[in-house]
Amino acid sequence: MFRHAQLESVKAWLVDPAHAGLPLHARIQRALRQLILEGAIDVGRPLPASRALAHSLGVSRDTVEAAYGQLHAEGFIERRVGSGSFVSERMRRRRSAARRAGPAPLAAALSRRGAALFRDGGVRDFLAPRAFAPGLPETRHFPLQTWERLQRQVLRQHGSAALLHSPPQGMEALRQAIADYVNLERGARATPGRVLVLTSSQQALALCASVLLDAGDRMFIEDPAYHGARRAFEAAGLDCVPVPVDADGMRVERLHDAAPARAVFLTPSHQFPTGATLALDRRLAVIEWARRHGAWIIEDDYDSEFHYAGKPTACVQGLDPHERTIYIGTFTKSLFPGLRIGYMLLPPALVEPMTVARTLLDGHSAPVPQLTLARFIEGGHFGAHVRAMRQLYGERRDLLARLVRRHLGGYLQPRVPAGGMQMPCLLTRDIAEARAVDAARRAGIDLLGLGGLYAGEADQAGFLMGFAAHAPDELEAAVRGLASVLRNLER
Repeated sequence: MFRHAQLESVKAWLVDPAHAGLPLHARIQRALRQLILEGAIDVGRPLPASRALAHSLGVSRDTVEAAYGQLHAEGFIERRVGSGSFVSERMRRRRSAARRAGPAPLAAALSRRGAALFRDGGVRDFLAPRAFAPGLPETRHFPLQTWERLQRQVLRQHGSAALLHSPPQGMEALRQAIADYVNLERGARATPGRVLVLTSSQQALALCASVLLDAGDRMFIEDPAYHGARRAFEAAGLDCVPVPVDADGMRVERLHDAAPARAVFLTPSHQFPTGATLALDRRLAVIEWARRHGAWIIEDDYDSEFHYAGKPTACVQGLDPHERTIYIGTFTKSLFPGLRIGYMLLPPALVEPMTVARTLLDGHSAPVPQLTLARFIEGGHFGAHVRAMRQLYGERRDLLARLVRRHLGGYLQPRVPAGGMQMPCLLTRDIAEARAVDAARRAGIDLLGLGGLYAGEADQAGFLMGFAAHAPDELEAAVRGLASVLRNLER
């Protein structure tokens, strides 16, 4: 008969919520299998009679018989007529082989690139709209009923065809809608044939890194810069050369003075994280630099919809007559993160290579959300939602600036951006940025440290504070909470 500890181990499997989806006989079978694999039941030892074990577990004998039958079929036990069930002799050979092999390594050997990816930690998304998490939109105001109605229309029109694969370049209806939108609102030069629909802007950055450049190639990148871009490029083995940013964006004149590079990465509408807008003369200068050197401009237009002082400046892609600019956009910020739709606007020569490369990553994007989004844009709902959120976010930006000055004036200096969904705030006290970020996180407040976004030593310490996803009362409570955190750090 089982020892008490073994019986309790099987009972624990039965009541563990993690196994609730398994039928009873499978839970018993897997619990016994684990005991055998761990050596808790010796080779040749008998298992309890099915009737006795059923009684101890409070289940039917048929349930235990089904578990024993599966263990026998898998070779873990032998069943002898008139004698019972015993742990199979095969397990003796397995355990001997395991002892000869020695302990398993703590982690599988990684490639150099895999080790670098793991060491750098990838990109940590802020999954929940906790206070000041940057880049998160307000989803409570999203017109869900409209979206649901449009999705039903898609399913009625397309039927089961909407459940199949999308073309790897994306559904034509969405590519047409995107092209029309960026032409009108961003001053782009787009056609549906130049649009590649993806799951995210991060996927677009990874494609650019692998399709346009080779390991060891030089590329210019803003400093400070979006951490997801820097890590995507560095993970591909690229030599990222930092170029400083000032109030007018990247110091483009530095590109002409430096050794040539294969590409430059820009966030010209709202520089991440400073919020600066790249001046027109610098846009024209970077286009000329790319033409002269046969280089690529990777333009990330991540939240250009939210500009609070007049119309946003036209995108670099629309100004570039030489077809050297790759434009990256996303609906994650303008609509909702769970949508998982981004896109690239490509020079004609890159459409086919990028599409083929995309098939090696995830093949395609889901058709139903694509077709629903196409209708959402075509019906004017996207424009209406963006206008409403632009008004709302502008009010929240201004409120956050007032609250920071009122409650955090001794610690932080807000730099009110002309657009975007987050506000850089500079530390004015001698408090370690990393300590403050960690203490705030423990208090339920998410901050992105500015210092970690610089390639080298940070010019200024502080935080990037998201405001878009938080109502006025939530912003005030969070500011007061952060003030308490910073006061405690000074003591």
